[in-house]
Amino acid sequence: QVQLVESGGGLVQPGGSLRLSCAASGSIFSIYAMGWYRQAPGKQRELVADIPSGGSTNYADSVKGRFTISRDNAKNTLYLQMNSLEPEDTAVYYCNAEGMATDWRKFNSWGQGTQVTVSS
Repeated sequence: QVQLVESGGGLVQPGGSLRLSCAASGSIFSIYAMGWYRQAPGKQRELVADIPSGGSTNYADSVKGRFTISRDNAKNTLYLQMNSLEPEDTAVYYCNAEGMATDWRKFNSWGQGTQVTVSS
């Protein structure tokens, strides 16, 4: 079983910055791809950014140039640096990881979510 734990959310003023972290643990053999998603009240969950094991990145148009996703493969940890935050970025942010467990079964795991609120 693979667990993901997010941290780093909070309340920030417009224009501010936050850094989210997501630590993966458990029966991990290999992680193929990791990503950040978010869900605002009354809206569907959407992709914010993702990064496969090869290192190329993909961003939602709404966050390009403001957010940066990165991962530390040695620590099985995913990061999201969020700059120039806007009230529209307010949401619960979720971490996702896909990979292979030590029992040779594929996994697709989600974290519990961390609240990001952008408000003055």
